[in-house]
Amino acid sequence: MANLSFSELTKAFDGGTLAVESFDLDITDGEFMVLVGPSGSGKTTVLRLTAGLENATRGEIAIGGQVVNNLHPMDRDIAMVFQNYALYPHMSVAENMGFALKLKGVPKEERVAKVREAAKLLDLESYLDRKPKALSGGQRQRVAMGRAIVREPSVFLMDEPLSNLDAKLRVETRSNIAALQARLGTTTVYVTHDQVEAMTMGHRVAVLKDGVLQQCDTPRNLYDRPSNAFVAGFIGSPAMNLRTADLVPGGARLGNIVMPLSPTVINAAHSAGLTSIMLGVRPEAFTLSDGASTSGLTLEVRLVEELGADAYVYGVLPGDAADAKPFVVRFDGRVPPRIGDIVTIDVRSDEDHAFHIDTGERLG
Repeated sequence: MANLSFSELTKAFDGGTLAVESFDLDITDGEFMVLVGPSGSGKTTVLRLTAGLENATRGEIAIGGQVVNNLHPMDRDIAMVFQNYALYPHMSVAENMGFALKLKGVPKEERVAKVREAAKLLDLESYLDRKPKALSGGQRQRVAMGRAIVREPSVFLMDEPLSNLDAKLRVETRSNIAALQARLGTTTVYVTHDQVEAMTMGHRVAVLKDGVLQQCDTPRNLYDRPSNAFVAGFIGSPAMNLRTADLVPGGARLGNIVMPLSPTVINAAHSAGLTSIMLGVRPEAFTLSDGASTSGLTLEVRLVEELGADAYVYGVLPGDAADAKPFVVRFDGRVPPRIGDIVTIDVRSDEDHAFHIDTGERLG
């Protein structure tokens, strides 16, 4: 086990395209760090640079305090779990799991013991003699995990290992991976484009966009206090509602109401010379107004997603542009409104987020 650090890490491909730009991050010994972002954000490139599968244009990668930029992949003391499992089809599960140890010249008796120990951890003991073609997708992924575990590396690198699994198995396997990492205590860097995966697995989550680190924090802090509008809109499912809102006396105008803003936000907006802000409110930040309310936010319902305990209602606000994204509100799933209804909702206090209209940076 070891800490892992990146300093000014940059990767430019032919033609000058920057896949990763000035990436700085310190990952502590035993931490489960998730890199998340949309396609093309640079997260997999960071993983490949760490593994030595790509060479950095600039910057340093250090594992356990040792700079590894010039080390061969096999000398970096890392183990990588790939998206497509990368199992040898002609080998048994046991042979696949122990192959890296065999290449290193580990005696057969020791190899067998390590493979059986990993198989017990992963509930693969009854499959050791099978070939990969006789396994399900989830079982193959566990074999790939086992192959990494037997090497006892300083760092695990996982590149979207659950993307080929169906939804139910993905949920089950992600909890198994998180529990296994906690048990082994091995420093882990996990790449995914799925923010739900990121939020449920990582000790900390690093959000990337266009090769640039946007924010790195605990899942709770990312959710409660996103540092910019991109993180606010990316973290959370459904995503945060973001609307351009004009500043008016008392706050910012949203639909048919004026949302009160804190003095800190108002002062920051005025200091920046803004007349409007990007206002964010999460779908769960609302309550249904009582029938007598005349001060609530009006929403015209266009779509209702019933999910059992909850229902997500998509609608439009007064004054919305024709191409505006639907405004999403979470309702009690037992009594959702219907398409075409006009409902009145109240925003809970201190549930709003304000961002600079041009830079997207958080205000206040």
